[in-house]
Amino acid sequence: MIGKLTGRVDYKAADHVLLDVGGVGYTVHCSDRTLAALPGPGQVAALYTELLVREDLLQLFGFLTPYDREWHRLLTTVQGVGAKASMAILGTLGADGVARAIAIGDWGAVKAAPGIGPKLAQRVVNELKEKAPGAMALGGTMGQAMGQAAGPAPDLVIDTDGPPVAAATTPAVASSGQATADALSALTNLGYAPSEAARAVAEAAGATPGADAPALIRAALRALAPKE
Repeated sequence: MIGKLTGRVDYKAADHVLLDVGGVGYTVHCSDRTLAALPGPGQVAALYTELLVREDLLQLFGFLTPYDREWHRLLTTVQGVGAKASMAILGTLGADGVARAIAIGDWGAVKAAPGIGPKLAQRVVNELKEKAPGAMALGGTMGQAMGQAAGPAPDLVIDTDGPPVAAATTPAVASSGQATADALSALTNLGYAPSEAARAVAEAAGATPGADAPALIRAALRALAPKE
């Protein structure tokens, strides 16, 4: 399985990018959000990938982080959500936005994605709400792994010689995921149910984007406090 590609951008189209990896061009389908974050033609880019295998089709889908890819995998487990629908949802909300929407039951946010109707949006929220806490916690683990220089990568990496890949968006995504994961872990250690903790952390993260773990914990605890 091809888990990651690093190469030079040949061109970007409406729904995909062509990466030149050692003289071989890979067509990688991406969301609008991912395409916008990639550098221009001739520059080096890296994408985590998921291979879709069908009887008459092989397609690569690309993501900026393993966390984005994990949410793609989760979304496509929902009946009626194929790769195209998943990319539309991730392109509209981003992985953190999807996690928040599902954790707080906001199917209206999911419905904002092109081609996603209300019934499908509700199905996504209903089927993934129990998996959201685990995915949110996994985001922190993945963010930590991405920041470590040592250790072998679990996926096949195909690289080209060249300058280091500019990853302006990756640290911010990883940092956000780590803060969310830390806050979620703290609340569950305090005895809150995973789904309850995830909902409170998601609400706190939505209200204060970029907040660190202590700030998220304080905000989440205020939301969980008994109302008089």
